[in-house]
Amino acid sequence: MANITKKVSWSSRADESGATGEGTPLLNGSEQPRHSRQIGRLSTVDLEEEITSEEDSLRGRPKEIPHNEKLLSLKFESLDYDNIENQLFLEEERRMSYMGFRCLEISRWVVCGLIGFLTGLIACFIDIVVEELAGFKYQVVKENIEKFTEVGGLSISLILWAVLNSAIVMVGAIIVAFFEPIAAGSGIPQIKCYLNGVKIPRVVRLKTLVVKVCGVICSVVGGLAVGKEGPMIHSGAVVAAGVSQGRSTSLKRDFKIFEYFRRDTEKRDFVSAGAAAGVSAAFGAPVGGVLFSLEEGASFWNQMLTWRIFFASMISTFTLNFFLSIYHNKTGDLSSPGLINFGRFESDSVAYNLYEIPLFIAMGAIGGLLGALFNVLNYWLTIFRIRYVHRPCLQVMEAMLVAAVTATVSFTMIYFSNDCQPLGPEHTEEYPLQLFCADGEYNSMATAFFNTPERSVRSLFHNQPDTYNPLTLGLFTLTYFFLACWTYGLAVSAGVFIPSLLIGAAWGRLFGRLLAAITSSGSIWADPGKYALIGAAAQLGGIVRMTLSLTVIMVEATGNVTYGLPIMLVLMTAKIVGDYFVEGLYDIHIKLQSVPFLHWEAPATSHWLTAREVMSSPVTCLNRIEKVGTIVDTLSNTSTNHNGFPVVVQVTGSDEPAKLCGLILRSQLIVLLKHKVFVELARSRLTQRKLQLKDFRDAYPRFPPIQSIHVSQDERECMMDLSEFMNATPYTVPQETSLPRVFKLFRALGLRHLVVVDDENRVVGLVTRKDLARYHLGKHGLEELQLAQT
Repeated sequence: MANITKKVSWSSRADESGATGEGTPLLNGSEQPRHSRQIGRLSTVDLEEEITSEEDSLRGRPKEIPHNEKLLSLKFESLDYDNIENQLFLEEERRMSYMGFRCLEISRWVVCGLIGFLTGLIACFIDIVVEELAGFKYQVVKENIEKFTEVGGLSISLILWAVLNSAIVMVGAIIVAFFEPIAAGSGIPQIKCYLNGVKIPRVVRLKTLVVKVCGVICSVVGGLAVGKEGPMIHSGAVVAAGVSQGRSTSLKRDFKIFEYFRRDTEKRDFVSAGAAAGVSAAFGAPVGGVLFSLEEGASFWNQMLTWRIFFASMISTFTLNFFLSIYHNKTGDLSSPGLINFGRFESDSVAYNLYEIPLFIAMGAIGGLLGALFNVLNYWLTIFRIRYVHRPCLQVMEAMLVAAVTATVSFTMIYFSNDCQPLGPEHTEEYPLQLFCADGEYNSMATAFFNTPERSVRSLFHNQPDTYNPLTLGLFTLTYFFLACWTYGLAVSAGVFIPSLLIGAAWGRLFGRLLAAITSSGSIWADPGKYALIGAAAQLGGIVRMTLSLTVIMVEATGNVTYGLPIMLVLMTAKIVGDYFVEGLYDIHIKLQSVPFLHWEAPATSHWLTAREVMSSPVTCLNRIEKVGTIVDTLSNTSTNHNGFPVVVQVTGSDEPAKLCGLILRSQLIVLLKHKVFVELARSRLTQRKLQLKDFRDAYPRFPPIQSIHVSQDERECMMDLSEFMNATPYTVPQETSLPRVFKLFRALGLRHLVVVDDENRVVGLVTRKDLARYHLGKHGLEELQLAQT
């Protein structure tokens, strides 16, 4: 216990006998807040009690919401990634023949194919709509600027640009803030939590998908410093969650297919495939999509899942490119990258030399430092938003402000820039602006700002070496860095991949230009495009801390494996340097939302903790044959709201724990109450249909609340036999098991409940996700988070 700053005195076990007891103090030595109450053994803080005053209650909502990242939210529940092996499940599995299992495996491949196809269609739709709307907007603004450049009054062009951006972004912010707030941001942190086993409300709903797609179109067309890739990953995950269930609960349509997959375990695997298909569609990188799902998303993996996910990714890329080729009147070109086309580095002139490797590593360190700075600034900005910008109307106003400021800054930078370049026949600029340049020339600053971010990245990668002067690159890097940092976290659907790549490509190209200027033989640094590529990888790696998957994505997106080694070295360096200062951006936002996320390993200094000290107790248990009234009262108890109940042989009148014989979930009990599965009714009606697994699957995933189940006074006196429906072989651990061992078992098996028993198999406690997630390594060693009603 040398790593603990202050002595820890654990609460007494008086609460096991029903006494209130004292709250567990924090391991970092801080006091428990005044407004607290005991749920099991966990110290909790009710934020509503903390902030409510007479004045605030009159106004309805507080002006400020206090936030502390040392809290863990109680509003998040766990998913049931462990199959419930009750008698119904085992009988169904035993009845199934070998051919039945083969048909199920074929069905999984069919579902993955459908996921890839639909994700590719959505990506194609987003790309075409963005290209058309953005093209129209930039053409209108370009003609207006050219008109007023000659006659004067460019302020009107600035107002037009700012108003167009604000109006488009306003639409996207309104549908997100007022209709589906979970669709804000990239969605990657939410999908990462879902695959970790956390039930994020509404994250894979059809409404979320519609708002996500419309929102990201408005964000990109509105000129914000955002990308489409994160929302594509979220969209693919929503498609996977819907297709794999063979029905839409939002539309109340059941197609009576894929009913076997209506459980969390199967849905989780398909959501992994959907996330990978989204990456593949965004970057044209099927292998990168698989590795992204493995490295950043999935917490559970197996070999067959790898091939199915790769199949979904391939179908997604093929579908996108097929329909885009039709849209662009191309035929047969199905090998081009997806939504984000970086172009191909095929020329020998951009090959690197071994003596450039140290320079690339140095760029990786710069990317790690800039990424850490980006994450720290965005962290404090997000804290400010949580506290003060929590009303939907304020969120919409902030998004419109950012859109207007982005347009104003872009216009100002273009207006004062004197970086004029000749407009030759080989130019690739989509909307070249002449402004104050001579005839036959264009403003190169406009190429970076007056464009969609994807086209700007491509121009930085592939334009001629002298296209941008160093001042233009430096100013663009500085301004776009802060614009992107301000934009991420708005109430709009937006990703951070492309802005990060654009920032890195700009300062990477600047790095190459400066090298060519300070060396005597500038020819070896002749092409700044390769430094733009390395800088882009370094910046993105410094922000999101991806390594293997991002290497493959960059290699696949650029079509050149030559840069695999330097990109990998750069990303590893960026991750090491960035991790020294602060976590990755996605991990920061997961922590800020107080999600009980379980990392790969338990805290390194937690071996001295045991299951007895981390478990929740006393535990609400049910008898194998229980009175219906008792079950209804237990489920209706709002102060506990438990989701799993150990089933014991017989609860005695004493406080002695009873012997464990199974585990049953709240959702199962609700289905049993809904279908009136009572012992007395079964005896009186011999023809009553026996409950099947299909009844539970039909109710999944939106099980009705207990308040909607009507139980008469006579029925309350009936008995319910839980033997057939409970999991008769739940996972258990002795109370002396160390925390790392409990953590490893819980995390690896995807458990929701882990029963703690004594040496006579009597229930003494229950370990849930929040019991494990509240321990983490802080600045002062091992710390314990408080549980909050957020």
